[in-house]
Amino acid sequence: MGTGPAGRTVAVALAKLGHDVVIGTRDPRSTLARQEPNAMGLPPFASWHAEHGGIGLAAYAEAAAAAGIIVNLTNGQGSIEALTAAGAENLAGKILVDIANALDPSRGFPPSLNPVNTDSLGEQIQRAFPEAKVVKTLNNMPATLIADPGRAGGGEHTVFVSGDDAGAKLEVTSLLHSLGHEDVIDLGDISTARGPEMMMAVWLRLWTALGTADFNFKIVR
Repeated sequence: MGTGPAGRTVAVALAKLGHDVVIGTRDPRSTLARQEPNAMGLPPFASWHAEHGGIGLAAYAEAAAAAGIIVNLTNGQGSIEALTAAGAENLAGKILVDIANALDPSRGFPPSLNPVNTDSLGEQIQRAFPEAKVVKTLNNMPATLIADPGRAGGGEHTVFVSGDDAGAKLEVTSLLHSLGHEDVIDLGDISTARGPEMMMAVWLRLWTALGTADFNFKIVR
């Protein structure tokens, strides 16, 4: 779910692993009709899609209905709305990998977190869709590192998973290993998603200090 740079990058990475990938969007016709680069200078989706013909495009509900695993890479502040459009019945019983961050840019940079401390976006999604198996992971690194962890530190940095369903976390961990992520720590139930989400406050400041997004955290023990 999500046609932005993160959605595109992760879609390509999963397709290279042999997965059948369909990107979900609100309105496929509108998405393909845009001809101008976005605010970040990203080429219009239609241009990108023409170069990646093996990756499908469908409305949220259609994409979710056909999916075995759903990956949320929508803007965190709009994730609940996007997943609602996908349809609770299409999410029920399925693994929902939540990679989004609920960042609020209304007061400038760095953006603040909302929710924070006593709640998380991962928890909000789980409450909104109780029959989905939500697993929070990969939210505190750029999509380029999700797809190619070797860009920083040889891929030995740490990835966290949070979720209520043990089987779903094991399946997501297997997917993470296939992407090249070697060190995966299961933090516990979905409430533990508060930790990785709040790590974004540190991540954003490191990005500013280092002048690059090609870094991640490593837990040494």
